[in-house]
Order: sequence, then structure tokens, then C-alpha cells
Amino acid sequence: MKAFIIAAAVFLAIAVSMAARADQNAVMHVDFTDSQLNPSHWTLTLHSDGSGHFTSEMNETPEKGTEAVDAANVDRDVQLSAGFTAHVFEVARQHHLFNEPCESRLKVAFEGWKKFSYAGPEGTGSCTFNYSKDKEIEELAETFGAVTETILEGARLEKLLQHDRLGLDKEMEYLVDAAGSGRAQEICTIRQILVRLAEDDEVLERVRKRARLLLSQAGT
Repeated sequence: MKAFIIAAAVFLAIAVSMAARADQNAVMHVDFTDSQLNPSHWTLTLHSDGSGHFTSEMNETPEKGTEAVDAANVDRDVQLSAGFTAHVFEVARQHHLFNEPCESRLKVAFEGWKKFSYAGPEGTGSCTFNYSKDKEIEELAETFGAVTETILEGARLEKLLQHDRLGLDKEMEYLVDAAGSGRAQEICTIRQILVRLAEDDEVLERVRKRARLLLSQAGT
């Protein structure tokens, strides 16, 4: 009996170690394309420790009225929360590393092409879809869209701080509302610019107050 308990403990330790190594080396990549939107293309690469990299490409002809804020592409490292990251990789494994059909083939409005790709010690996989009948896949796509909105808002805030400090008031009002409704998620990805705004005596008090509110909600 004692030998069995020891053997079971060794097996459990090996299993935990293998799972930990798999988590450390796993990578999730999201690729989104819709020529009618700005940005028309973005990618987010996420590692299992929450570190990642985001890029976006704007349309050559920005929508009227957005040129001042949305002219630049974004290319930066990001850090996402442990809870969000764990959920992403859990969904990937529950769906066979995305080695399954994601596209519903239903006649629905075009929502942009999304490609989920996974690579890790246990294998690789990918699937591409406009709309998925699978609730978890579709919700994950919507969540990634909300994270992207946050990252893009951070880039807009940086540009406004440099070129149009008065414009920060309206943009921060929008961001607080978007965070409250869930349209913007993972506020931790833009912590740096929020800290700068919260501590900048040269911006409006409303801007500083909203920055502090978002930081507190994000737990940073």
C-alpha cells in the first residue's frame, strides 16, 4: 500500500511538471481582418505567462473625422491578467487546440475574419471563422475584440496627451463608459498611460479622476 501511495505521488508530480512546462511554452495567436474597419487588420500574440505583443494596421484612407487620433499603426508589447490568460488557454484545450471547424456557415452579417492559432508542447492547431455557433469560441472572439479596443484606446490617449490635451476629456469619458459596459476589457494593458494621466497636473482634473478610477477597477 505504501509503495502504491509513493508511486501515485510520483506520477502526480510528473503530471504537474509536464502541465507546467506545457503552460510555459504555449502560445495563442489571434489574427483579425475586416477592410471596412479601422484598424482593418490586427494581431495579438499571447504567451501563457500573460505577456504578449499587439500590432494593428490602419486603412490607407481613415474614416472622416478620425485622422487626428487614429492615424498611426500600433506595434507594442502588452501584459494581460493571469485570469484572462488562463481562460484563453483553457478554451483552446477544450476545443482540441482549435483543430475543429469554427465557422458556422450560417447566413449572418460579416463580422470580420478571425483566425485562432495555438502552438505548444501538446500540439498545434488553428481555425478561421466569421461567426461561430460554438458559444465559447464566439465569446472569446468578442473578448479579444474588447481587449483590442482597450489597447487602441491606450494608443489614442498617448497621442492626445502629446498633441491635444483637451481632447483627453472626451476620450477618457468614452473609455470609462466602454470599460463599464464590457466593450473595453483588460484595462491592465494600458496601465502605463493611465498612471501618467493620473499623475499629470497639466491635464484636467476630470481626466486624472477617471484615470484613477480605471486603475482602481483594474486592480493596479
